[in-house]
Amino acid sequence: MKDFNNQPSEPSTDHTFRKLIATMTRGTSPVSTINMWNDWALHLATSPDKRLTLANKARDNWTNWLSFIANGCPAEPESWPAQPKKGDRRFTDPGWTKPPFAAWAQAFLLTEDFFDAATSNVPGLNPANDATMTFMMRQMLDAMSPSNFLATNPEAIARTVETGGQNLIDGAAHAFADMQKGLKGDRKQPTKVVGRDVAVTKGKVVYRNHLMELIQYAPRTDTVHQEPVLIVPAWIMKYYILDLSPDNSMIRYLTEQGFTVFAISWRNPGAEDANLGMLDYLHQGPMAALDYITDATGAQQVHGTGYCLGGTLLSVAAASMARDGDTRLASLTLLAAQTDFSEAGELMLFINESKVSFLEDVMAEQGYLEADQMMSAFQMLRSNDLIWSQMVRKYLLGEGEPPMNDLMSWNADSTRMPARMHSEYLRQMFLNNDLAAGRYHVDGRAVSLRDIRVPIFGVGTETDHIAPWKSVFKIHDLGHADVTFALTNGGHNAGVVSKPGHPRRHFRLHTIRDDENTLSPEDWCDVAELHQGSWWPAWTAWLSDRSGKMVKPPKIKNALADAPGTYVKME
Repeated sequence: MKDFNNQPSEPSTDHTFRKLIATMTRGTSPVSTINMWNDWALHLATSPDKRLTLANKARDNWTNWLSFIANGCPAEPESWPAQPKKGDRRFTDPGWTKPPFAAWAQAFLLTEDFFDAATSNVPGLNPANDATMTFMMRQMLDAMSPSNFLATNPEAIARTVETGGQNLIDGAAHAFADMQKGLKGDRKQPTKVVGRDVAVTKGKVVYRNHLMELIQYAPRTDTVHQEPVLIVPAWIMKYYILDLSPDNSMIRYLTEQGFTVFAISWRNPGAEDANLGMLDYLHQGPMAALDYITDATGAQQVHGTGYCLGGTLLSVAAASMARDGDTRLASLTLLAAQTDFSEAGELMLFINESKVSFLEDVMAEQGYLEADQMMSAFQMLRSNDLIWSQMVRKYLLGEGEPPMNDLMSWNADSTRMPARMHSEYLRQMFLNNDLAAGRYHVDGRAVSLRDIRVPIFGVGTETDHIAPWKSVFKIHDLGHADVTFALTNGGHNAGVVSKPGHPRRHFRLHTIRDDENTLSPEDWCDVAELHQGSWWPAWTAWLSDRSGKMVKPPKIKNALADAPGTYVKME
C-alpha cells in the first residue's frame, strides 16, 4: 500500500510524472495498454486458423457490401448486411436508409463486426486482454463513425439546409464555450438547488462526525414501524440521489409508508483526508449510525439499506456484526451493490495491477481522486450515448445543452474519493475479491458473508454498466439467508430511482430460501414473476412483513441542523 500522507516519505517525482501522464491519458496506464496490444498482436500472429477465418470474414463482408450497393441500398432492414447492435441509435434517422448514407452506415457496421471478431476468441489471449481489446477497438471505431461528421451525416446535412447553416454557427459557439470551460477546468454545474429543489424532505441532522452527517427524517404518518430504516449511500456521489424532487424521492416515499428513515450524508473529502480508508468509512459510517439510532430511538433492530458502494460497505458491516454476535440488523437491502467482484462487468476493463498502481501514484500526488477522473471511465462504457451522440447534437445539429432534470442535476454534483480508501477498494474488492473469498479483515479479523443470517432484498437493474445485475445477483451464493431479488428495467441510477407511476417501468421478483437449491441468473429469470410498475411498493411490503408492531414516531432528540445538512453542500 502506498503512503498517502500529504508529505510522503519518498520522493514524489514518480507521482508528479504519472499525474502528468494521467492528464493526457485520462487516467489510463499506458504500460497496461501497450502490454494488452502486444498480447493480442503476438497471439493473433501465431494463430493461422484465426487469421484465415478473419480473411474469409473480410471477403464475405466486402462481397455483401458490394451486393447491397448493387441492389440500390434497399431500405428494408432484412436486406441490410449488418444490423446495429441493440441500443445503438446512431443510424435511426430516415436519412440513413438512403444512398449514399446507407452504404456508409453499412460499411461502418461491417467494419465494426470484423474488428469485434478480430479481437475476440484469439487462441491463448489473456481473457481480460481479450475483452479489453474488443472494448478499445470499439472505442476507436466509435470515434470514426460516419454519424460524427457533417459530410456523412444526413440529419446534420438536412439541418444545415433547413437553417441556412445557423446550426453550424450555433455548434461552433457551443464548441468554443466548451473549450473555454475545459481550459479553465470548469465543470458542468447542477441546476437544481440542494435544499430548495432537491433534498427537500423534512428532517434534522442528529449526529455528525468527520466523515458523515446522520439525518433523521420527520414522520409523515401517525404511527410507524418499530424498526427504523438506515440508508447508506455511496460516497462517490451525493446522498440525495435517494431524495430528489418530492415526487421522485425514495426517502419521502418510505416515510409515507410508515417508516422512520435515517440517511447518511457523506463528507466531500479533500487532500487532508488522503489517509482515510475503508475501515474509517465503516466505523464512522454505518456502525456509528447504528449506535446512534438504537440509543436515540430505543429500537432493538434496524433495516439496513445500502446503495452501490454503500451497499458493499453495509455488507461488510453485516458480516462483521454477524461474526461478533451483533444482532441489531433486522434485514439487509442491497441496491445495485456488488459483493462478489469476479464478474464485475466492463468496469473491470479499467482495473488491473498496472492501472491501479498508476492510479495510486496519481492519488498520492493530489490526495484524492477527482470526480472527473472517475466519470471518464463511466462515460467510456457508454461512449455512444454519453460522448459522441452529445457532440453530434451540440456541434453538428446546433442544439444546446438539454434542460437538466433532477437526476441529471444530481449527476453534475460531483464528489471526491480519499486516496487510501479508493486504493483499498480497488485492490481488496476488484483485484483480489477479498470480501467474497472470506479474506477481508475488519479490526484485524476476517469476516465472511456466509455468516449473514438476516433476510436480504437485492435489486439489480437490467442495463447497469457499473454494477451489472448478474454480478449483484451473486449475493445468492454468498450468504446463509433468504434472498428476495428484484430485477428492474433501467440503469444504475434510473432503475433504482423508479417511483410509482413512472411510465414504462417493470420488474421481476422472486425469493430463494436459504434451504432451497440455488438458481443461475438465467434460470431465475425463467421463474421470477414479471410485474408492471415500480419495485418500491414490493420492497416496502417486504420490509413491513419483517417489521414489528406500529408505534408512535420516535422524537428527534438532537437537532444539529435542518436537513439536508452541511456536508452535502461542500464543494
